[in-house]
Amino acid sequence: MATVTELKAVLKDTLEKRGVLGHLRARIRAEVFNALDDESEPPPPLSHENLLINELIREYLEFNKYKYTASVLMADGLGRKGKGTSADIEEPPVSPAVKR
Repeated sequence: MATVTELKAVLKDTLEKRGVLGHLRARIRAEVFNALDDESEPPPPLSHENLLINELIREYLEFNKYKYTASVLMADGLGRKGKGTSADIEEPPVSPAVKR
């Protein structure tokens, strides 16, 4: 019969292989930052250039399947309400070479 330590190890390995553990860690990290965020002082509005840079970083993360890291970025920077959100960006035309 398996010991509790062995069962914990198997469970941890299974959750890591399925990506669940990484998701949980990223979600906890995002929630900790949200709890620590001082909402009495609103963040400064993002400049158009910084907003584009953030969008490029988000696209890079999602392209490379870093979806949990991208979710932390969204919660931290791109998820701002009002002016300076990703919804303010017009989609540029995409080159056929990029669509591959």
